[in-house]
Amino acid sequence: MLRRHSVRHSEGAFVVEGPTLLATALDAGATVESVYVAAGDPSRPGLEQVLARAHAAGARLFELAPGVLERVADTVTPQPVLAVVAAPAVTGAELAGAGFVVVCAEVRDPGNAGAVIRAADAAGADAVVCCRGTADPFNPKTVRASAGSVFHLPVLSAGPTPEVLSDMGSRGLRRVAAVAHGGRPHTEADLGVPLALVLGNEVAGLPEDVDDLIDEHLTIEMSGRAESLNVAAAAAVLCFEVRRQRATRNLRAVEEDGT
Repeated sequence: MLRRHSVRHSEGAFVVEGPTLLATALDAGATVESVYVAAGDPSRPGLEQVLARAHAAGARLFELAPGVLERVADTVTPQPVLAVVAAPAVTGAELAGAGFVVVCAEVRDPGNAGAVIRAADAAGADAVVCCRGTADPFNPKTVRASAGSVFHLPVLSAGPTPEVLSDMGSRGLRRVAAVAHGGRPHTEADLGVPLALVLGNEVAGLPEDVDDLIDEHLTIEMSGRAESLNVAAAAAVLCFEVRRQRATRNLRAVEEDGT
């Protein structure tokens, strides 16, 4: 079954759930191999249209017997449609010339991993790299949490964190890591340079063997009594600080050119 990482990898495909994600996949030009529809009326709002689009794109359509989709779906209340989509062929070549990469270092929860990908996409990151030990970016839960962002930017499954960070450094990216305490306030760091934003494990933080491969540690300053933000929330704050600083820098450059 495509719920298992080994099967997804060997088949080169993964599952998307629901008409919205299926439409997103089609909009992105992904290859939809097959679509499975719950028994009953397929004409509920939006579903008939997206099924027609999938069929026109070459997907095979199957109507499941009553109760089958509920048994195979990944959620308690399943969507009326599941689709098998070919995994994008993403390689390290996608990182050539990248100026903003988000690196997930052992982010194990699929929901958090998907939310990080979504934040990176929303803030305009060039790619997301998932180090070994991070949740599979094409796990159904990760795909759902990404809200389709896995189709919008390159998402790479890579090797051990030290190997990935060495590669980031060789590409000229400043490796900036989020830490709960003791880092430089994130609004004081220069995030307008080419960088790799490194996010660690939800509980343990960054692996112990990567400290020499980090160029700067950042901490999000907080006013309340919460000890820290979870990794998905921290990703959103930091990704949009990168976006804010770059937008400000670009505006200044335009104003200087106009004077």
